[in-house]
Amino acid sequence: MRNFRKTLVATIGALALVAAPGVKAQEPLKLGISAPMSGAAAIWGLGMEWASKQAAQSINDAGGVKVGGKSYKFEVVAYDNKYNAAEGTKVAQTLLNRDNVRYIIGGIGTAPVMAMQSLSERKGALMFTTGWGKSIKGPKFPLTLTQINTPFEVIPPLYSLIKKQHPNIKTVAMLNPNDATGKETEVVARKIWESLGVKVILSDWYERGTTEFQPIAAKMVGQKPDVIDLATAPPGDSGIIFKEIKVLGWNGVKVVAAGTSAEAMMKIGGDSVEGVYMGLSADFDGPQATAVQRKLNLGMKAAVGEPMNVIQIGGYDAVMALKAGMEAANSLDPKAIAAVLPKIVFDTSYGKTAFGGKATYDSPQQMLVPVVVTQVKGGKLVELERAIPAELTKRLAVAKK
Repeated sequence: MRNFRKTLVATIGALALVAAPGVKAQEPLKLGISAPMSGAAAIWGLGMEWASKQAAQSINDAGGVKVGGKSYKFEVVAYDNKYNAAEGTKVAQTLLNRDNVRYIIGGIGTAPVMAMQSLSERKGALMFTTGWGKSIKGPKFPLTLTQINTPFEVIPPLYSLIKKQHPNIKTVAMLNPNDATGKETEVVARKIWESLGVKVILSDWYERGTTEFQPIAAKMVGQKPDVIDLATAPPGDSGIIFKEIKVLGWNGVKVVAAGTSAEAMMKIGGDSVEGVYMGLSADFDGPQATAVQRKLNLGMKAAVGEPMNVIQIGGYDAVMALKAGMEAANSLDPKAIAAVLPKIVFDTSYGKTAFGGKATYDSPQQMLVPVVVTQVKGGKLVELERAIPAELTKRLAVAKK
């Protein structure tokens, strides 16, 4: 009887607390991720999930997102899209139909992102993506935003720096995965190489999931190119290919335009990846990294065994942008959030940033973050250049006035 009374008192107290004026219970908002969690690109998805959860936890610990006089907490839900359209479709249906997620804070891979987008735009769900395809942005897709740099931001400064350091290069052999990411990147890469006076003498393709790369490596080396550019190949595949290339005796300029992880490449390719130039990696423990990035980098090493890369940290930045958008719009409506995000400056792991890119995509849907060019030197990742977008510099200057 005594226990019953204690329970009754506790229950009444709890009900009174909920009903008390000015006291609002926090409600969880699910944030979805569609990313590879297995295969050669698994490190991207696993790392993005971890980074996104760090941002969500930080926001939750600080009291959550404040909208309409209420506080909301974030909950991250991630599924493996296996980096292909078929699995991407399944993940899209799971997140948007079964889980009723209204905010996708991470989509990796143009093909699975396109599968998600076909449903998310119709259902009115907001989606942040790392997809490299230009075709996934623009006025036709008002609820889609990109959280990392794409070929249009990355490739010009990357190739220009390579040409400056290797002025005698004349030919390049390119290899891309045979999917939407690879096909859209190939067009941009070919155009920039040729604008720099470097002739594309081979542009080949391979299927994701391939494990035997010797024939492909032999075909590329047989062309005797000055440069081999693996473009959008993930770290695991790149390590295998460079290892095969070294066995064949080729020793030219090595590039992975979408290169994100020197450590993952070195685990497989060893010293064959020495000298590789990458466009989507960064030294998040270096002198140009922010305090937030250094903290996340240490956590990532402990959690997944590798340093943070640009794709992974994009999950953190998307969660921060979503919070800012919700509070600026004072709404949980994805359409209202998407409408206000291009108008505000918000905090990310890089510091203050904004959305822009209208000149390229006909709509300001590109998160403006530094373009970081790196190279593997002496078995370590070295940051060669970190370029701040001119559009961001202007936006920040205006915001200070």
